[in-house]
Amino acid sequence: MPFVEPEPKIFSCRQSLYLAEKIAEAYGQPLGKVSISTFSDGEFQPSFEESIRGSRVFLIGSTFPDSDNLMELLLFIDAAKRASARHITAVIPYFGWARQDRKDKPRVPIAAKLVANLLQAAGATRIITMDLHADQIQGFFEKPVDHLFASTLFLPYLKNLELENLTIASPDMGGSKRAYAYSKFLESEVVICYKQRKKANVISLMELIGDVNGRNVVLVDDMVDTAGTLVKAAEVMMEKGALSVRAVCTHALLSGSAYEKIESSKLTELIVSDSIPLRKESPKIKVLSTAHLFADVMKRVHSNTSISSKFLM
Repeated sequence: MPFVEPEPKIFSCRQSLYLAEKIAEAYGQPLGKVSISTFSDGEFQPSFEESIRGSRVFLIGSTFPDSDNLMELLLFIDAAKRASARHITAVIPYFGWARQDRKDKPRVPIAAKLVANLLQAAGATRIITMDLHADQIQGFFEKPVDHLFASTLFLPYLKNLELENLTIASPDMGGSKRAYAYSKFLESEVVICYKQRKKANVISLMELIGDVNGRNVVLVDDMVDTAGTLVKAAEVMMEKGALSVRAVCTHALLSGSAYEKIESSKLTELIVSDSIPLRKESPKIKVLSTAHLFADVMKRVHSNTSISSKFLM
């Protein structure tokens, strides 16, 4: 008899359960049963509560801080390997530790490479992720990586706003490629912010390259952490005559006083994905769900069909 690939099984780490439930619903399949035992010292032990022998397993878990989130995903992958899963796909909507993708000064780690090694050593046979901080992180893996773009959600949303005199902006030099990709699709102009930092998360200087006078500006970035860059950029652009400033950021880390900064800022709107759960709602933050995107790609991966149509940029 020919081998028939069994239906895939979808499981979730605790930190991404809110998103995994939506992905499973979009996929048309219930989440698999798991349990997690916790010892008094904080150590925890994940367990699959159903057979996964010979199955394709999708494990959903973003790896934002704290490090327990990464550790939980690694333990689930190891458990799946030892339970004889046929394929183990780590679905990581937000790939954490990615800002450390190179040595930018002596005697520092390359954390993104270390995390890639850990995922592979644990037993992951494929990675599905979205908007890596640096595209070259895909090269840290020896396993297939499906690198998705949240632009497939953001670009239709922006187009439906029908903003006149639209200008796409990059909040730094490193994001210029992303800004140009958005501008090409939206047929708009581009400006770039030049910033200098004396230390992490603190901007010492910001200047604007380009003209925003009389323009509706949309800043695009892969993540928003303290929101200092976005708030400062919006302030500079409004001073330069912009009509409005919005921001599109895939991963809403929003640490520290980020919510307060955004709500008191010149930003009209911050548009984010649900790759990371919001700590609280805000009238200025619009969340677009990635559930259907991930569910569709997971189906295509399982059926070995192309996912090229999922890339708008």
